[in-house]
Amino acid sequence: MAFLSSASAWHPGHAPLSAGPLIGQLRGGVAGRGEADWQARGGPGNMAERPRKRPCGPGEHGQRVEWRKWKQQKKEEKKKWKDLKIMKKLERQRAQEEEAKRQEEEEEAAAQRSNQGRPYTLSVALPGSILDNAQSPELRTYLAGQIARACTIFCVDEIVVFDEEGQDTKSVEGEFRGVGKKGQACVQLARILQYLECPQYLRKAFFPKHQDLQFAGILNPLDSPHHMRQDEESEFREGVVVDRPTKAGHGSLVNCGMKKEVKIDKKLDPGLRVTVRLNQQQLPECKTYKGTVVSSQDPRTKAGLYWGYTVRLASCLSAVFAEAPFQDGYDLTIGTSERGSDVASAQLPSFRHALVVFGGLQGLEAAVDADPNLEVADPSVLFDFYVNTCPSQGSRTIRTEEAILISLAALQPGLTQVGLRPASPLSGPRM
Repeated sequence: MAFLSSASAWHPGHAPLSAGPLIGQLRGGVAGRGEADWQARGGPGNMAERPRKRPCGPGEHGQRVEWRKWKQQKKEEKKKWKDLKIMKKLERQRAQEEEAKRQEEEEEAAAQRSNQGRPYTLSVALPGSILDNAQSPELRTYLAGQIARACTIFCVDEIVVFDEEGQDTKSVEGEFRGVGKKGQACVQLARILQYLECPQYLRKAFFPKHQDLQFAGILNPLDSPHHMRQDEESEFREGVVVDRPTKAGHGSLVNCGMKKEVKIDKKLDPGLRVTVRLNQQQLPECKTYKGTVVSSQDPRTKAGLYWGYTVRLASCLSAVFAEAPFQDGYDLTIGTSERGSDVASAQLPSFRHALVVFGGLQGLEAAVDADPNLEVADPSVLFDFYVNTCPSQGSRTIRTEEAILISLAALQPGLTQVGLRPASPLSGPRM
């Protein structure tokens, strides 16, 4: 057994041996290898990129569970906040859409109010004897054209031609027996008025050559809304049913003055004049247009368009009222005379069907005297208003064609104002 030298031997009286150098060497070797490995792995920068896990202590497991709950609550709150944000956004969008829809409805309502249909009608009655005051057939024709133009300008819906001499003539059918002063002036006036009201592309179908129309070339056109050109677009059109065979179950074909004929929804007799409402969507490749037959009053009542006038013959003045085409007759009647009251003082009530009556050369008094059905002498009792539309006239006499323009111009503001007010519902024209 080898013994330690005195320099290295230990005994109780000496200080303990130092293990520092040995441990330091050991630590140095280990540290050296660790440092080399550390440098090989990238040095301090790489170690900084790899966070060290924090060891869990005895009470840290409960803290981790609480952290997960808190994190889950935060996620749920964030989700609720996002959902609430989306809901608010949707509500704003819905409110904007409702506001835009409301504004659009208000604009449409305003447009409908501005372009609403005209609920009332205006009729004019005058004697056919006014043509007898013309000196030649040409002037008779031109005088009838002046009356048609005046009535069209003021949107008259019905012209009643009555005979102040009491002759019973109610139709324009048959041959005319002359154009002189002894001719049937009422029939001639009615025929010329009908001719001018008819659209140009339909006149050939409804008006053959006739002696009353031999000077129709000097007449000025009415150029009313229903007198349309071939390429003019419109919701409504006047047409005539053509005599052409169609398939079973299909409607008739109508000539409406366009490049193509219109196929309607009903089967009608050929030669009948109809009012057609064209479909908004038309296929250009189709051989015909599509449309439906409507009442001739629809353009006026639904679209506010003036759609011409109708012509009616009355045998006397009383027949003007008795044979009214409306179930309850005229609810506003106005007579014109130089012996009437000032038109400015007339307060017109609401009405549905108004009638303005003009006299001939001798005035309405002569028509009342010649009517066998009337037992009154004063014509003012026949009317709701008996007015003088030109109280300060400079001429001794006012011709009937002049009186129509003057009277309708004076009455139009009042008629338009009260005619648009809500009136009591009345039945339409008799079928």
